[in-house]
Amino acid sequence: MNKDGNYLKSQDLLPISHQNRNIGPFGFSVIWIGMAIVLAAFAMGGGGVQSLSLPMVILATLIGSVAIGIFMVIIGDIGVEHGLSFPVYMRAPFGTIGTHIPSIVRGVTAASWFGINTYFGSTAMNGILTLLFGYDNWFICFLIFAAVQLFNTSLGIKSIERFADLAAPVIILISCWMYVTLADQAAENGKDIWNWVETPVTGGAAFTAFMVVVMSNMGFWGTLAADMPSLSRYFKAPANERNWFKRNKTQLAGSLIIMPIFNTLMVVIGAVSYIALNNYDPVFALQEAASGFVLGILLLMIVLAQWSTNTSANVIPAATIFSNVGGPKVPFWVGVLVAGIIGILAQPWNLFDVLSTALLVIGGILSSIVGILFADYYMIRKRRVNVYDLYEMNGQFKYMKGFNLAGLISWIVGGIIANLLPAYSSLVGFVAGAFLYYLLAKYWWFAKYKQAELEDPSDEKYLGITVGRDWDIAVDEELGVIPETVNEQI
Repeated sequence: MNKDGNYLKSQDLLPISHQNRNIGPFGFSVIWIGMAIVLAAFAMGGGGVQSLSLPMVILATLIGSVAIGIFMVIIGDIGVEHGLSFPVYMRAPFGTIGTHIPSIVRGVTAASWFGINTYFGSTAMNGILTLLFGYDNWFICFLIFAAVQLFNTSLGIKSIERFADLAAPVIILISCWMYVTLADQAAENGKDIWNWVETPVTGGAAFTAFMVVVMSNMGFWGTLAADMPSLSRYFKAPANERNWFKRNKTQLAGSLIIMPIFNTLMVVIGAVSYIALNNYDPVFALQEAASGFVLGILLLMIVLAQWSTNTSANVIPAATIFSNVGGPKVPFWVGVLVAGIIGILAQPWNLFDVLSTALLVIGGILSSIVGILFADYYMIRKRRVNVYDLYEMNGQFKYMKGFNLAGLISWIVGGIIANLLPAYSSLVGFVAGAFLYYLLAKYWWFAKYKQAELEDPSDEKYLGITVGRDWDIAVDEELGVIPETVNEQI
């Protein structure tokens, strides 16, 4: 802790400087390929074709993917512009202490997804060991797989990007093979995958089923949309660039093209698997469709896919949040360990039956946060942020004993409204959160607690990379921390 007792200046949460941002458009696109391989996508596909045709499921998935991709890019500008992580910026709309409440909810959600994807990968690992040695113990595989992923994440963001470079082409190959094999198997059973529907619905019921697929996709990736700054602060961006699109070019291809394509491909594979085998689990599908050496290689690819997904999409965001909550005494690697423990204690093997329902609920809760971030960053502050005070215990973001009631009220009410309309939860949550926060913050809270960037809206003082600024936050020399080296910690 600093000599002044300031627990907000955790070394892992300081702004990332321009020269130390090392992920470019290609690197982020490759990371996205790995992140898209998740059990939730297969489940959404399997659930979708129970009521809708495969073309309608694909259309709904593309709409949901592009919509949440837009949210990701918009919120990701916080990290690109100022080098700030999600839990640090959340001090603005929620307060220096209030930030911990929604942040912990997001962190626990990410840690739980880590557990779910680890379980999925461990079943594939168990299949490999059973095939090779006759060893059958998925729980031991689960513990080993969890430990290996956590160790990989603790090594840093660059090691994750290198791993994604290895996993991406493998994932593309397995995806193509699985689609062809499962489609052939469905044809052998007399099912046309493009026209088959288990229980067709029409009229209003069809539209509701369509929107459930849209919202489920938004709900799952809503976790990353809210937390994108924790990843985007490592993205390469040109200094002194005032064009928003040019400054955010690292994000655009990955979130608006690569993610929708590969997320949709995974949904299709889950749908075709359900049509062919009445089961959307690709591990089950592979064991039914292949054997011997080919089966072993394909199962290994599943393991690599989950590994790549978990590190970028789940462990990094959760660990960053837990590090922020704990302050300087909880470094990033401890946050990684906490995320792993929560993921295991969540007992992910018992969560599959409620997965679709959970995605809609989570979508409403998290999209409300995304709406609040949008309103605070773009509509009220207009991208100008008094970053120095984000790290001060008694600065402008202390508000009322560390809480911004405008943010907390907007989040709670927005989340409730969203879940009253579950088929539209992500959109309703975003609009409700943004609208409520704008009104409460602008006309009530900030009238009581003045904000420097609103009183003096200066680009030179309160913008970051747009004006060539690196935010140099002073910390205790005892920590031996220089902001420019912090990015090696994550």
